[in-house]
Amino acid sequence: MLKRVLGDRNAKVLLVLPYVALVQEKVRWLRNIVQGASKPKDDIEDEKRVWRRRADEDSIRVIGFFGGSKIKPTWSDFDIGVCTIEKANALVNTAIDDCSIKHLKAVVLDELHMIDDDHRGYLMELMGTKLLTLPQPVQIIGMSATMSNINLLASWLSAHSYETRYRPVPIEEHLVYEGNIYPAATTSELLKTASHLKTGTQPTQQASRATRRIEPSSHKEFQDPVLNAVVSLASETARAGYGALVFASSRYGCESDARWIARVMPTQDELDPTLLEKRIDLLAELRSLGTGLDPVLEETVPMGVAFHLRPARRVILHNARMGRDFVGPSMLRQMRGRAGRKGKDEVGETYLCCRKDDLEQVVDLMHAEMPQITSGLMTDKQRIQRALLEVIAVRLATSRDALDEYISKTLLSHSGSFESLQNCVEPTKLGKAIVASALDPDDGVFIHKELGRALQAFVMDGEMHILYTFTPVQNYGTNINWQVFRNETENLDDSGHRVLGFLGLKRAVINRLAQGSTLKETTAEEKETMRVHRRFYMAFQLRDLCNEMPIHAVARKYDVPRGAVQTLAQTCHGFAAGMIKFCEHMDWG
Repeated sequence: MLKRVLGDRNAKVLLVLPYVALVQEKVRWLRNIVQGASKPKDDIEDEKRVWRRRADEDSIRVIGFFGGSKIKPTWSDFDIGVCTIEKANALVNTAIDDCSIKHLKAVVLDELHMIDDDHRGYLMELMGTKLLTLPQPVQIIGMSATMSNINLLASWLSAHSYETRYRPVPIEEHLVYEGNIYPAATTSELLKTASHLKTGTQPTQQASRATRRIEPSSHKEFQDPVLNAVVSLASETARAGYGALVFASSRYGCESDARWIARVMPTQDELDPTLLEKRIDLLAELRSLGTGLDPVLEETVPMGVAFHLRPARRVILHNARMGRDFVGPSMLRQMRGRAGRKGKDEVGETYLCCRKDDLEQVVDLMHAEMPQITSGLMTDKQRIQRALLEVIAVRLATSRDALDEYISKTLLSHSGSFESLQNCVEPTKLGKAIVASALDPDDGVFIHKELGRALQAFVMDGEMHILYTFTPVQNYGTNINWQVFRNETENLDDSGHRVLGFLGLKRAVINRLAQGSTLKETTAEEKETMRVHRRFYMAFQLRDLCNEMPIHAVARKYDVPRGAVQTLAQTCHGFAAGMIKFCEHMDWG
């Protein structure tokens, strides 16, 4: 990336990452890297310039693009853009549409294996395909640590493939079972050990033996051998002066593990006063945030325990599940790959703490090969519609031949599962609005109906209709507590009740649902009705967030995960900006 920017003062490069936290981390890191570096000088003399030179014109500008950002940078504001997948795709669409894409020289796709992620990965394929379709050369660099069919991706990107087993910090892997720690240096040893452990038979050959044992706890709270192992290993690492990272199966599991570990950490009287002062300062900073201080963090931070995601010397997996389901081989490798920090640890350690009932599945998981990467376009979610709509709306394809060429450059085509598709080559006004606002086609049609209804009657003497309009349409996996919903609707003023009526929500129906009735989601009409109810429930949460109620209090009030409320708070601003673009392209206002 630096080579491209330092060689051409107008060049722009993108670094695409899957998560907001990674974007923020890499922005800080890259800004330190380019500090003091300058772009090549231009040949225009100062007295001949039409506009005055910008103060940062010769410096390399690193800007982050992610949902919830307080700034709204444009294509002209950066030299190196660090983006989430969604923002990168929208940025490329905008640049193609306004013909500024010619300055894009390189795109780095980190975590390339996420291209077949069920929720967001297909956007990476859309973006990559558009870059391959451009008349200009754009260098595409893909990176992944969990990919088996690298040759397919290389063929799709017309790229050279490079594979290495090198790790800057070696990792020692272990399986923790019934309080015993077994080495997992080779899969055959692990399978042999597990087989004999399960059957209770003696091995005919020397099998993998436990290298050490975690003694059972005398405390009633730690009678579970898995919890006891997790807490013991974490505490042991921290007391030795190293960091430990614990993966749990849920957000609640993270908070619970943090509390348990904090209880066995050195007390404040045992800590170095300077270290304790730093932790107290950190709590003060967290309290000053607009979201307030989470009560669990208030309890655990003074003991040196929190829930976050950073590399550590030792990685401890509190079982191998995500929710109720087992994680996949790719996710397991990603978790274990967080062990060891280059320049700080000479070795990384991973401990997978396994329950007795899960032993066979865990062994199979550790033995499994990395999954094959496939295209995410050909699914029942009709993502091929969005792929075609985007390329037509930004005028990258304006004929059947151009569409055929575009489809031939998708990963879907290279994977051999491509089928002929017949679609129009001219976008409607609604299609252009959907692409401009970065919505899925189904979400765009729903928004069109909602805004069309609002054009006929909009309640201006209250806040609920405005809040509902700017509430994201995506479902963050939360369910409605109908009793809470009923209580909130009963507390609405006349203005709020009129909003309910305009949206087709009936208080009598909500009351029946609060008493135990169910709302069917069989027909398309029933699904849309449920969607309106769910969105209005989220609008209540957004109202309380706007009134500066802390995130954890909102989550508790509405009986939803705190992470869902935090996601709502981070995405509503970007969604509102998308609604403005939607209305502009529809010539509404």
